[in-house]
Amino acid sequence: MTKPYDTILLTGAAGRLGTQLRRGLAPLCNRLRLADRVAITDLAPNEEALTFDLADEAAVMAAAKDVQAIVHFGGAPLERPWEEVLNANIRGSYHIYEAARKNGVRRVVYASSVHAIGYHRLEDQIDANAPHRPDGLYGLSKCFVEDLGRLYWDKFGIETAALRIFSSFPEPADRRMLWSWLSFDDCNRLVSAALTAPRVGFTVSFGMSDNRVKPVDNRLAAHLGYVPQDNTEPFRAGVEAKTPTPDPKAPAAQHLGGWFVDLGHPDDEVTA
Repeated sequence: MTKPYDTILLTGAAGRLGTQLRRGLAPLCNRLRLADRVAITDLAPNEEALTFDLADEAAVMAAAKDVQAIVHFGGAPLERPWEEVLNANIRGSYHIYEAARKNGVRRVVYASSVHAIGYHRLEDQIDANAPHRPDGLYGLSKCFVEDLGRLYWDKFGIETAALRIFSSFPEPADRRMLWSWLSFDDCNRLVSAALTAPRVGFTVSFGMSDNRVKPVDNRLAAHLGYVPQDNTEPFRAGVEAKTPTPDPKAPAAQHLGGWFVDLGHPDDEVTA
């Protein structure tokens, strides 16, 4: 059977989600090119690996040669000092888009985050047209790359699916994750849908499983064809039994970004 792609580049391939995506992307391509700052040695027959930093423009450019799609999950994964966010998430993602442009790559699937909209409240019921409201430098970098993807679609015709992933872990760890959780299998389904949809243009999709509480409206990404199949109900009783009920007036309980809104400036932590 012919696969949709010959070669896909996956950045952040050694990370929590990148590791899961290796199995999810395998059916979609003849060759999966893995990239990360750390060496990857447990390669499957259809995989090849490169080790470099996203801040290295020449290395990123070389990695994107002869690929048809980039699944960009690399970068600093949490709130970090400004210089790290700048180099890994902002400069690194600019290098990804320039590599796509110069190598003729037509589609990028980007791991954006709830933290691009973290200061919206749960009851706001926002959709993808709501303005950015980042809850930290990490979230700010996600806003930048979403706008970068929109620019490269409008100006250069490179499609982007920006996936605002909420909480993707093996299982929900607290009460917030009872609504924000994205299972690993649903993460694979979401990325696969973004890669195989007939047209993406520039699309923002919220990345959650089919949980009972739905604080965002994902209708503007319906054309991707993502259908989540997991939910948190099998975990609910256990999570509620072991975690206290949060104060509904607490900022972390009010906002989509959760405890990120309680964090200070990360550079203050470094210099303190």
